[in-house]
Amino acid sequence: MAEKTLQPQNDTPVPGLDWHWHLAASAVEVDMTELEFALMRTFEGFGRWQSECLASVSDIAATGPENALLHIIRMNERPKTIKDLARLTNRDDVPNIQYSLRKLIGAGLVLRKGAGRSGVTYEVTETGRRVTEDYGALRRRLLIQAIAGVPGFADRLAEATRTLNLLSGIYEEISRVAATHRRG
Repeated sequence: MAEKTLQPQNDTPVPGLDWHWHLAASAVEVDMTELEFALMRTFEGFGRWQSECLASVSDIAATGPENALLHIIRMNERPKTIKDLARLTNRDDVPNIQYSLRKLIGAGLVLRKGAGRSGVTYEVTETGRRVTEDYGALRRRLLIQAIAGVPGFADRLAEATRTLNLLSGIYEEISRVAATHRRG
C-alpha cells in the first residue's frame, strides 16, 4: 500500500512538498503544527514591529516585551504591580519582568512608587505618556490603516482573538498536565 502524502486540511496536495514529519503524522497534527509555526512567526514579527514603532517615535531601544509592558502599565491609566504585569502578560518570569522595568525606568518612561514586597506599583511618567501617545498615533497611521482596507478583517480579528484565547487556555492546562507527569 502506498503511503498517503499528508497536507493541511481543506488544501490540495502540493507537488514536491512533504507535510509528514515528527510533529505531524496526521492531518490535524499538520494543521496544528502549521498554526504553531504561524504563531511563532507572528510573535517574532509583532516584536519587531513593536520595537521599530517605538524607535520611530523615541530614541529608546526596547524589545517587544518591554514595549508591551510599557503599554500595559499605562492601560486604564492605573498603576500596576509586578503581579498585575505577570498576570496580564501570562508570564511567570518575574526576574525578566523586573529587568525590563529597570530599563523602562532608566529610560524615563516608567516610575516606581511605594515600597515593600506588595506596596510597589509602576506607572508611566509624562515622557512615557507622550511616547505611548506618539506610538498609538503611528500605530493607527500604519497598522490600523493597513488592515482597514481588508474586507471582513474585523470579523476575522474577533474570531482569531477567540481562537487564540481558547488555545492559550488549552496550552496552560496541558502544560500543567505535562509538569504533573514529568519524568525524573
